[in-house]
Amino acid sequence: MLPRFPTRNHLMAMCATPAPPQLKRQIGVFAATLLGLGSILGTGVFVSLAIATGATGPAVLLAVVIAAGVATCNGLSSAQLAAAHPVSGGTYEYGYRWLHPRLGFTAGWMFLCAKSASAATAALGFAGYLLHSIDGPVAWAVPLAVGTVVLMTVLTLTGLKRSTLANTVIVGTTLLSLVAFILAGLPMLLGPSAKSFEPFFEPVDVGKAPTAGFLEACALMFVAYTGYGRIATLGEEIEQPQRNIPLAIIWTLVLSMLLYMGVAVVAIGTTGATELASMVQGDAAPLVLVAHQFSTPGVSLLVSIGAMTAMLGVLLNLILGLSRVVLAMGRRGDLPTLFSRLDAAQSTPTAAVLLVGLIIAGLACVGSVRTTWSFSAFTVLIYYALTNLSALRLNPGERLYSPLFAWGGLASCLFLAGWVEPIIWQAGLALIALGLVVQMMMRRSVGVS
Repeated sequence: MLPRFPTRNHLMAMCATPAPPQLKRQIGVFAATLLGLGSILGTGVFVSLAIATGATGPAVLLAVVIAAGVATCNGLSSAQLAAAHPVSGGTYEYGYRWLHPRLGFTAGWMFLCAKSASAATAALGFAGYLLHSIDGPVAWAVPLAVGTVVLMTVLTLTGLKRSTLANTVIVGTTLLSLVAFILAGLPMLLGPSAKSFEPFFEPVDVGKAPTAGFLEACALMFVAYTGYGRIATLGEEIEQPQRNIPLAIIWTLVLSMLLYMGVAVVAIGTTGATELASMVQGDAAPLVLVAHQFSTPGVSLLVSIGAMTAMLGVLLNLILGLSRVVLAMGRRGDLPTLFSRLDAAQSTPTAAVLLVGLIIAGLACVGSVRTTWSFSAFTVLIYYALTNLSALRLNPGERLYSPLFAWGGLASCLFLAGWVEPIIWQAGLALIALGLVVQMMMRRSVGVS
């Protein structure tokens, strides 16, 4: 009997590269919205609001609104990109598909840098609020922050379902504490002891020019809203992505903006811009110090608990989102293929999660929430500039919204990035160059041009 030679179809099947294993779709629109809120209602409202107040004074209220507008433009770009290409990786994948491999890599690299810094800020914020509640020494802040990163990394390794359940509890507690803060502060805000919001554009930080300080505050507050990006980076795991991703992002932005405005008005109106800005200098628990002035019993304790759960929620969601970007970069060969592997249940990229936990723990050792948050501001603005640029390349059949939103987001991100402190954006540009060198070395090692 003559040997049977393989047909052309058999040869193509034998030579084809097997598709990487895919994560399970197990997140609905409600859970996705909670994941977005868990990423937004944390460091931004409990810490960075006071940092931005230092830059521009009472005008931080306007900065919150402008930042929300910029975030909305970026959110709509992210929503339609994620709906058209619902895979793990966010703008890293969009850049590869609609722009250029180097721009795609730059987006992924900036996301890792930006959100690792945000996660470190959250860990330090948690440590600050916890130590404030127990009158612990400030020297414990960094070790406590690192230990918290380790615990959240272990929780992430247990799988997305457990992480999502923990996030639901965390977000519920955080929402309760913020609503209690606003309601408890209203009597003081409406009473004779309320603080004036004038002069409106007056930076608290020494040496800040009013215009530069205001634009820096817009950039700092924009970062507070970018937690909705977790929804896009988890696109591979969201059910009915074309419908649920845009809905979850829009709901996340609307709810978070309302809460940010309420907290900002109460905090400044009851304490004053100068006092609020100074509260972030000694420790990272400004809202608890504000709540101490309220007559409602127990509200400061509730805010402290809500702040701690919020920081944990941000940290948990960032580890989830960052690990999915590392997973996508491992699949493409921009990072070692070790990071593209999933666990036996096809639900967790174990090596990617461990790498992310290690990076965040290292950044937490910096010990300064102001430095880590400012660094995050520049890098995340570059990331979302590439998001909007990708959205402009969508064809009419893929586009869900007017391209004017993408143009507005692109212009705003590039403009605001230039108003972060010079040493921060200089370091950011150096990191972009370093990242491109790393990519070139990685791709040459695996024979990819």
